[in-house]
Amino acid sequence: TELVTSRMANVTDLGTNRSIQLFGDVDTSRKVIRLMVPVGTNWSYCKIEGKKYRQVTATNALKGHSMIVGEYHG
Repeated sequence: TELVTSRMANVTDLGTNRSIQLFGDVDTSRKVIRLMVPVGTNWSYCKIEGKKYRQVTATNALKGHSMIVGEYHG
């Protein structure tokens, strides 16, 4: 089955310096997504401007939830 929903989020590119700090390489296809609350369900991918992305890592903080996603070619 396919569940489709949309969420308001702040989406930015993952900076070069931060990409090297976290992953040891520069991958320009990674994005940072900031949400007020976690998604809360299992999901396979999200779409941003027509491209598919999968979660790489996630962080919960007092001010909200953020996750780093990488482009998914599937």
